[in-house]
Amino acid sequence: MSEIQELVERVIGNVEQVIVGKREPVEQTLIALLCRGHVLLEDVPGVGKTTLAKSIARSIGCTFKRIQFTPDLLPSDVTGVSIFNQQTRAFEFRPGPVIAQIVPR
Repeated sequence: MSEIQELVERVIGNVEQVIVGKREPVEQTLIALLCRGHVLLEDVPGVGKTTLAKSIARSIGCTFKRIQFTPDLLPSDVTGVSIFNQQTRAFEFRPGPVIAQIVPR
């Protein structure tokens, strides 16, 4: 248990170099991730939700992609799309931003 606690403290310390004064949301987010849960961060624009998610992803070695929701967003813009490559004469899958471990919206 102390190994996990040391790891969490290192991650919190690393994230607090970027996000200042928000220890509780950082701790709660890490608790949810350790419990293999999902996290929905809701707040007004400009308070660091994306920065929090990105710094946690970098601290724990996860992939990070962001989805910008617009009125003309299509499902393939989120999930990815298969594109035909004329040189290889085969379809290649180009993953969308949802194919990541941490995805803020």
